[in-house]
Amino acid sequence: MATPFRFKRMLLKLSGEALMGQNAYGIDMSVCDRLAGDVAEARDAGAQIAVVIGGGNIFRGLTGAAKGMDRATGDYMGMLATVMNALAFQNALEKRKVPARVLSAIPMPTVCESYVRPKALSYIDKGHVCIFAAGTGNPFFTTDTAATLRAIEMNCDCVAKATSVDGVYSADPKRDPNAKRYDRLTYSEVLAKDLKVMDGAAIALARDNHLPVLVFSIKEAGNLLKALKGEARATVIHDQA
Repeated sequence: MATPFRFKRMLLKLSGEALMGQNAYGIDMSVCDRLAGDVAEARDAGAQIAVVIGGGNIFRGLTGAAKGMDRATGDYMGMLATVMNALAFQNALEKRKVPARVLSAIPMPTVCESYVRPKALSYIDKGHVCIFAAGTGNPFFTTDTAATLRAIEMNCDCVAKATSVDGVYSADPKRDPNAKRYDRLTYSEVLAKDLKVMDGAAIALARDNHLPVLVFSIKEAGNLLKALKGEARATVIHDQA
């Protein structure tokens, strides 16, 4: 008998850097294809998946601001970078015969559809993978916040942040061998300990809407389906630890 889903409908947050692979910049299509394979496997098993991808592999607004660019302008450029990543991921999914839709918070009708909540919900109900691009459409908000917002709007069971490690640690485990790993945390603990899971606005939004946050590793092929079933080694952030 198949294991039931712990999270039937999930918003998957991928960083732009996840698409770089071993490259210093841009998109490694072999990595994009592997990640699309994980999403396709989960979708074929009956899960409903939406995706938000960052743009840090192409442009990051904060970096531009640090070099003298106006922050709002830099953030808009970062939003456009997320659209490029979303289109690449859509292409990888469609090569696997998975119907996918890119919906942008910034209207660009010759490139992709504009985000409209009822339309997005209907796509997810039909088994399409919705890829939400251009963040919230506003500067000064991260794609973490955009992912949390879209997860709430899409009535998702959780927002899952895919990382290169198997959960949340007290410090970077790649640099600190004594870093403590957490299986469960409350939103308040994440904010009080200043754990670098998502930015504070995203965690507060999840807290206020009782949306579980799941942090797991995307490095292992097939781990997304395990996460949906509650079988992956991961950290769960919720009201009660």
